[in-house]
Amino acid sequence: QVELAESGGGLVQAGGSLRLSCAAYGGTFSRYPMGWFRQAPGKALDFVSSISWSGGGTYYADSVKGRFTISRDNIKNTLYLQMNNLKPEDTAVYYCAAGLMPLGAMGREVRDFGSWGQGTQVTVSS
Repeated sequence: QVELAESGGGLVQAGGSLRLSCAAYGGTFSRYPMGWFRQAPGKALDFVSSISWSGGGTYYADSVKGRFTISRDNIKNTLYLQMNNLKPEDTAVYYCAAGLMPLGAMGREVRDFGSWGQGTQVTVSS
């Protein structure tokens, strides 16, 4: 399994953009499907987006479709989430996660992922 560390969160005004990064260590990043989840205060952990191990396939939650873009650089062992046109309801702690098995299918559920980062706070002001 890989160890994950997110960065890039911060405070932004509504309509602004942020790019989150997730650096992977200690494993074969390029072989794992990856995902982003978020948790708003007092709410459950929600799926945001996922990407196949090759980068050729992606899923998005309906709430972020058309605004967020997931990508990966398998040379730099890094996962990204480009977030545009941010809204106050996007405020949450964002977590990256690695799939349970190398070369496995993309997931959209918490149970599909086995390694998690520590999270990075994104706050969108209105």
